[in-house]
Amino acid sequence: MPQARTEQQTAPRFDELMARAEALVPRLRERAAEAEDLRRMPEETLADLHSSGLFRMLQPARVGGSELPFRALYELTAVIGTGCGSTSWVLANLAAHHWLLGMWHPEAQEEIWGESPDSLISSALIFARGRASRAPGGYRLSGRWPFSSGIDASTWNMFGAIFSDEETGQNEARMFLLPKSDYKIIDTWHVIGLAATGSKDVEVSDVFVPAYRTLSTERIRGGPNRGSELNPGSLYRLPAVSLFGFAIAGVSLGIARGAISHFAATTRTRLSAYTGRNIADFTNIQVHLAEAAALTDAAEAMVLRDCDEATRITEAGIVPSLEQRARYKRDGAFAATLCTRAVDLLFSATGGNAIYARNPIQRAFRDVHAANAHYNLNWDVSGAIYGRVALGLPPDAPL
Repeated sequence: MPQARTEQQTAPRFDELMARAEALVPRLRERAAEAEDLRRMPEETLADLHSSGLFRMLQPARVGGSELPFRALYELTAVIGTGCGSTSWVLANLAAHHWLLGMWHPEAQEEIWGESPDSLISSALIFARGRASRAPGGYRLSGRWPFSSGIDASTWNMFGAIFSDEETGQNEARMFLLPKSDYKIIDTWHVIGLAATGSKDVEVSDVFVPAYRTLSTERIRGGPNRGSELNPGSLYRLPAVSLFGFAIAGVSLGIARGAISHFAATTRTRLSAYTGRNIADFTNIQVHLAEAAALTDAAEAMVLRDCDEATRITEAGIVPSLEQRARYKRDGAFAATLCTRAVDLLFSATGGNAIYARNPIQRAFRDVHAANAHYNLNWDVSGAIYGRVALGLPPDAPL
C-alpha cells in the first residue's frame, strides 16, 4: 500500500492531476493488451494511479484528498480512458467510492481512512442480489453479486442489499461496508469488453456488519447526511444516486476520444487497398470523423453543464428537484450513448482493418459497448425514468 501524504505535502489540484493523467496515457496504451490478458490492471498501472493522486481526487481534504469539484471525476477519467478504457473504468469507480465514503458515519470513515487514506473500496451495488436482516448492534448480510470492478486491488467493498424490516414489514435499500476478510472473490471475469477491470463476482455468507458501517440510500439523495459534520463541503451533499451515471460516463468519452485520435492519426497516410487512393481524401471518411468528434463534444458539454448546475444548486443549500435529478439520469446515459455512436462510426469507417487484434479501434468498440451496458448508462432505463417524470408519473426508480 502506498504511503499516505505527510502534513507538509499538499494534495494535487485539478491542473496538476490533469497533467499527471495526460502523462500516463502513453504508458496505458502500451499496457492495454497486457492488461486484457491479465483481466485486471497491471501492478505498474495500480502504482501509477496511486502515486499520481488520481484515486483520491474526490476524497475529503481533511484526510489528504484533493476534494475537487464533482465534474473533475468526469474530466480526469475521460483523459485516462483515451489510453485504456478498463483503467478508466476502475479509476472512475474507486475514486467515486472515496466520494461516497465521505457521506458515511464518521466511525466508518475513520476505520477505513484511519488505517490508510490510500485504501481502495470496490463495490457490488446490485441491491436485489443481497439480503440483510437486523441483528443486535447492526445487521447480518448475505448475497452474491457480479461486476465488482477493481476488487483485487481493494481492501474494502461497498455492498448493496435489501433490508427487510420485520417490525414494519417494509423493505429498504441499504449499503454495507465490509473488509476483504469478510467476503469471497469468485473469478468469473471472462468477457469481451472492459476485460481488464477484474469485475469479478463476490460472495458474503451471513456476516455481521456493525450499524455504523451501513447507510440507507435515502441518505445520499441530496442534502446533509451522516458524514456532513466531518465533511461539510457541497461535494458531499450532492444527490449521489442521481449523479452516479456521470461518474462512469467519462469512461465512454475517453474511449471515444482515444478512438478518434487513433483513427485520425492512422488515416492520414493510409491508402485504399483497392484504388490506391489516400483514404483521407474520401468525403465519407471526413464526415464520419467530423460526426464522431461532434458527438463526443456534445456529450462532454451536456455532462459538464449538469455537474455545474447540480453543484450550484447544492452550494445554495437546495436539493435538486425530482425533474432535475431525472434529467441528470437521462443525460448521463445519453452522453454515453453519443460516445458509443461515435466509436461505431469509426469502427465502420475503418473497414476490414478494424477487426485485427492489433488495431485499438476494435478494443474501443468492445469497451464502449461494455460500458454502455451498465445500468446507469443504459439509455432505455434512464430515458424511461425521465419520460415518466416529465409525464407526471412516479419515476419507478430510486432517485
